[in-house]
Amino acid sequence: MGPLAGIRIIDVSSVLMGPYATQILGDYGADIIKVESLDGDLVRQIGPARNAGMGPVFLNANRSKRSITLDLKKPEGREALLRLCETADALVYNVRPAAMARLGLSYEEVAAANPRIIYAGLVGYSQDGPYASRPAYDDLIQGMSTIPYLFSRVNEGAPRYVPTAMADRVVGLVAVNAILASIIERDRSNEGQKVDIPMFETMVSFVMGDHMGGLTYDPPLDEGGYARQLSPDRRPYQTKDGYICALVYNDGHWRRFFDAIGKPEVFETDLRYRTFASRMAHINEVYGELSDILLTRTTAEWMELMEKADVPAMPMYDFQGVMNDPHLQATGFFQAVEHPTEGSIKQMAVSAQWSRTPAKPERLAPQQGEHSVEILREAGFSDAEIDGLEACGAVGTVAETAAARV
Repeated sequence: MGPLAGIRIIDVSSVLMGPYATQILGDYGADIIKVESLDGDLVRQIGPARNAGMGPVFLNANRSKRSITLDLKKPEGREALLRLCETADALVYNVRPAAMARLGLSYEEVAAANPRIIYAGLVGYSQDGPYASRPAYDDLIQGMSTIPYLFSRVNEGAPRYVPTAMADRVVGLVAVNAILASIIERDRSNEGQKVDIPMFETMVSFVMGDHMGGLTYDPPLDEGGYARQLSPDRRPYQTKDGYICALVYNDGHWRRFFDAIGKPEVFETDLRYRTFASRMAHINEVYGELSDILLTRTTAEWMELMEKADVPAMPMYDFQGVMNDPHLQATGFFQAVEHPTEGSIKQMAVSAQWSRTPAKPERLAPQQGEHSVEILREAGFSDAEIDGLEACGAVGTVAETAAARV
């Protein structure tokens, strides 16, 4: 029973951004009803899988949910969804609003079924601007929010994307905040509302909070960009036998670092290192010299020295390395669990911790349509009504969707 126990969310989102947000809400205790099309969520097909439709990306973005398969293009499927909305706190979607309207599931139509519902759209762009109807994907939004440009500026080379779905996940996190804030306000006013969480504006705010720089002022003081983050030597430092992630940052760090390597005079006499402002003014030189110094010892030697000097440093991991990290092993972050259809799998624990209402996922990622009948019965559908929905193809059960994949 996590802190959101008693909250019910209708999740008609797919792929990653929306499902990531609703998984977090589900991990925190909300009842998440995942509504899938007859084709199922696309990410079911991504990556190696033991069974069709149960790939790793899906497993890691859809736990803490129940799945119902509805054909929302059929009137019967639409009506079934609206009945589910009658007892829900929020509906979450991440298709273009025009697509929701074509399905007869606009805010006005959903609010007619439940005036207190929070109608949360994870959209590509603010609906007030000229991009309102354009498609949006993680790669596109990364590009427009300057992330590939930052890579090209740092390396003086070709632009590239961050090799993880950063925009989807950042916007998903913001959506969690927006949905919970809306529910709190609804409980005060007793009125639901429509809330849009646009990818483009969210990611521009995320990136430019660091890089507005002198463009913050009118007229501008410079061309923007945070010099330390854009230094080509701000990266994992190569050592004699590997790499280390070190951040010698404030005055105390630098003083202790030079003391530890037997060169205390550098901090006292080299004006480039003496103050934070002077280091920022000479950041490429400072980081370049630090890179040369760190090449002189092994990673283990530097880790021991940095720990003794109380200078921030940690190892650089690959995928196996982070899964074997001793801290994460001690805290049980990667947990081996038995999935009812997929066998033994590893899942990641909820990172936030509560003293009184701990959040612990009680459900693993569902098969497509696994809970269709259960959810409909809870919503008051009779067995005859459920049989009718199945007969007309408006609802699918786990057996039917599995057969369709074969």
